[in-house]
Amino acid sequence: MTGDATITAEPDINLAEADAHDLADVPAQRASALGDRILKVARSWTIRALAIAVGIVLWYCAAKARLDFYIRFDNIPSPIVVADAFWRHLHELKFYIHIAVSLERILVGYGIAAIVGIFLGLLMGRSRLARDFLTPYIELLRPIPAVAWIPLAILMWPTEESSIIYITFLGALFPIVLNTIHGVEQTPEILLRAAQSLGARRVQIFWHVVIPAALPSIAAGLSIGMGVAWFAILAGEIISGQYGIGYFTWNAYSLINYSDIIVGMLMIGVLGTACAYAVRLLTWPLLAWQRRTR
Repeated sequence: MTGDATITAEPDINLAEADAHDLADVPAQRASALGDRILKVARSWTIRALAIAVGIVLWYCAAKARLDFYIRFDNIPSPIVVADAFWRHLHELKFYIHIAVSLERILVGYGIAAIVGIFLGLLMGRSRLARDFLTPYIELLRPIPAVAWIPLAILMWPTEESSIIYITFLGALFPIVLNTIHGVEQTPEILLRAAQSLGARRVQIFWHVVIPAALPSIAAGLSIGMGVAWFAILAGEIISGQYGIGYFTWNAYSLINYSDIIVGMLMIGVLGTACAYAVRLLTWPLLAWQRRTR
């Protein structure tokens, strides 16, 4: 009996030691995983920076060589000239006013589009009646470019500011609506049936099943909508005769100031990228459940 007791006690001690050893390795494993992630991020950003550097070098070579075959580069300023113009504008208060005014318009127009677009997308995705009623309007208005809305926007709205916000709103609206509809329609049927079998009401299913399942598509729509909003604001700010980064770019074209044209274009790209990244950061916590299931 004593021998049996000794034999059965040893595995318990070994298992306890093994568990303690595994627990001791957890911090090291986490540190290793964190290190690998930092290396991947550093490598990714290094490649991106290298890609931008290659683009600038090609731009410089094309501008200096004054190539003229299919594409004319003889009037395109070099990166050095553009950088000098950009540095000059960084010391001008009016340049920051242009940026602030455009950001305010984007915030208002895009914010309204996000609220309306998600609401309409959820409604159309869950209601066949709403989808049949609203789809003709969505499909008819969606292909109309922002520039084509300028005359009507001037007639519809009492001020230039409201006209620009309206055009920005239209640019962001349709990607958000369509992606939200897609997300709702792609909700797995098995999840809906499981919720029904557990006695969940329609409101509970909609709130706890449909919306979480649609969130990845909604987040994608919000990101795409932000990019289109910046595309639309350039058309909208042609209306304005005072401020806005789109107006800054258009005014530079009117004055044949080539370096400022590129400065305005680059600022629109930088601001659009920053706003799209901000949207991804805001939607990141809402998608935590998706990362946990991977």
